[in-house]
Amino acid sequence: MDFCAIDFETATHERNSACELGICVVQDSKIIETKTWLIKPPSFPYFSPFNVDVHGILPDDVKDSPTFDEIWYEVEEMMYGTLMIAHNAGFDAGVLRGCLNHYGMFTPKLNYLCSIQLAKKSWNYLPRYGLKHLAEYHQISFNHHRAGDDAEVCAKISLLAFEKLFLTSNEEVNDLMKLKIKKL
Repeated sequence: MDFCAIDFETATHERNSACELGICVVQDSKIIETKTWLIKPPSFPYFSPFNVDVHGILPDDVKDSPTFDEIWYEVEEMMYGTLMIAHNAGFDAGVLRGCLNHYGMFTPKLNYLCSIQLAKKSWNYLPRYGLKHLAEYHQISFNHHRAGDDAEVCAKISLLAFEKLFLTSNEEVNDLMKLKIKKL
């Protein structure tokens, strides 16, 4: 099983306002690397108070950080050729698209899957499927709404779901989840 789990935190309601990105790379069903970048968003120095209340990232935290276009090539290399998984993937895929569009960058051909869909297929008896609730159910502790932690928990939950569904390869995931896998 090879995939990368990603998570974005945003400075505002705008899809191009990524202020933090986390990626967790999984190869052969093992987490091999998790990396987090603080990002200076186009809205800098403005951050929505609502968003700050969610993630706690302040303009001062990103004032010396690179912009999205300055980290993209490193990010893309980590994601190359793998399935992208995110919790509430429509949001994260939208932020990725928004950032790429804002900087006039090419959108890669990338398939993505929402770990909420995977969790619902694996544990259809749970009352809630938020990342925090799934982490509590599986006794995984983490710093919620920080991109690196969220990406790593998404990867761990996805691996547990694949195990529960007896999926051992990307091809098997494609076969079972083909209607849920989207293109970026």
